[in-house]
Amino acid sequence: MLTYLCVYIGSLLLAVLLTPILIYIAHVFKIYDSLDMRKVHASSIPRIGGIAIFLSATTLVIAVSLLDNGIGEALRRLQIQAVTLLATSTFIFLIGLIDDLYGIRARHKLLAQVTAASALCLSGIQISSLNFVNLFTLHFGWISFPITVFWIVAITNAVNLIDGLDGLAAGISAVTCAVIALFSFNSNQPIMVVLMLALLGSLSGFLFFNFNPARIFMGDCGSMFLGFFMASASIICMMKSGTIVALALPALALGLPIFDTIFVMLRRFLRPWGIMSPDRSHLHYRLLDMGFRHRHVVVAMYAITAIAAGLGMFMMLTHAAGTIGILLCVLLLLVLFFRAAGAVRFRETIAGLKQKRAVSHQQRQEVMSFEEAELRFRRAKIFNQWWQAVCFAADKLDIAGGSLPLTNRDGTKQVLAWGKDGNDTAAHDIVTVSLPVRDRRTGLPLKLEIDIHANGSLESAGRRTTLFARLIEEHSIANLSNEDKKTLTADFRAAEQPPAINS
Repeated sequence: MLTYLCVYIGSLLLAVLLTPILIYIAHVFKIYDSLDMRKVHASSIPRIGGIAIFLSATTLVIAVSLLDNGIGEALRRLQIQAVTLLATSTFIFLIGLIDDLYGIRARHKLLAQVTAASALCLSGIQISSLNFVNLFTLHFGWISFPITVFWIVAITNAVNLIDGLDGLAAGISAVTCAVIALFSFNSNQPIMVVLMLALLGSLSGFLFFNFNPARIFMGDCGSMFLGFFMASASIICMMKSGTIVALALPALALGLPIFDTIFVMLRRFLRPWGIMSPDRSHLHYRLLDMGFRHRHVVVAMYAITAIAAGLGMFMMLTHAAGTIGILLCVLLLLVLFFRAAGAVRFRETIAGLKQKRAVSHQQRQEVMSFEEAELRFRRAKIFNQWWQAVCFAADKLDIAGGSLPLTNRDGTKQVLAWGKDGNDTAAHDIVTVSLPVRDRRTGLPLKLEIDIHANGSLESAGRRTTLFARLIEEHSIANLSNEDKKTLTADFRAAEQPPAINS
């Protein structure tokens, strides 16, 4: 017990000593967090506080491995797994630090996380099976590798994404470390107790400078290291205890960042610009927008995390169906909290999924129409065939009408036009666009004007306009064969009265 107490206090004091030094260094070299519309701070705040967390935790772990007692011997016996855990966590820390200093693309960070998680799996740290409190055991077999990688990467990014307010990620991570430490102590896993207490102490010391108003942020080097280390530690606990409780407890303690990440990704998926686009739809931003003060939001999320983790601790005292019942109740509590904060609306989500499906189906139809029209353009060798292909494409892409002014060889003017029969579309549902078409004789641009049915969606009109413009650009008049004057004049005259497009 004395060793545990020394580990916690030692890492706490080390973090308290290191953090002011990092604040000074960051101000000297101007290593500040970037300011943008999503950030809640208005001044330059250092963003390399994760260094203090990393150094404080790892220093105490290494120190314990040198002790001549039972805990030190136990840590040395697990040398391969312990070294792999520290090595991969250090790699993730360095990736985050490079991102804080110079910036790394999201896909490169994801690749680094997958690589580190895979290395951890190869060392034998895997979710190979789950024992549902003696009800049944689920064996994963060959899919244990991807499941483990997914778990580690998901938790890493969940902690990284929740780091949006002063002290939020550090506080939630501290509660999670405490939960894993208590479970490890109860299941006689001294190594995990040491690892979690070292991390808990470093977070406790860091929070003196990170709580609102923060003097320093942990940055990606801190949040990614925390998420990766806690996710990996939970797997090791599960392997030692053999029950789902070892994964369920940290999952409940990290319930807010996990559910926040799920709901944010779902909302971004329903939008047209992708899940990687940043926004202010995270839970803490929503609470701020509801009028709560910065510190009150953080304390409220601390409280919810503590309640979820505290209730989850009862799973260690129950058996069979009681454990599953507690897990489901706490998960329901977390969902209700998100529902009360307006972070999840089930009806809107279902409607969004239906709309997403309809838009996806519409896009496939538009692409099929484009490909069919392109075949017509490829067969066009003379102007009349090209114009027929234009009319065919307009029909397929739901273009209401259009016109193309031309100058004949004799200098006379004419306008080629098409339109759908019986077109009674309201004027406000029509989008008019002018497309440049290069005259093959003069080289001057002609204006092909088209009227497109909006069909209640400007986005759809824009897509169809793009597809039609691509056809016109890739199959230009200039690419047609050179006919003699008589043939060309005949083509123009034949094109003056194109066949009407039936609606």
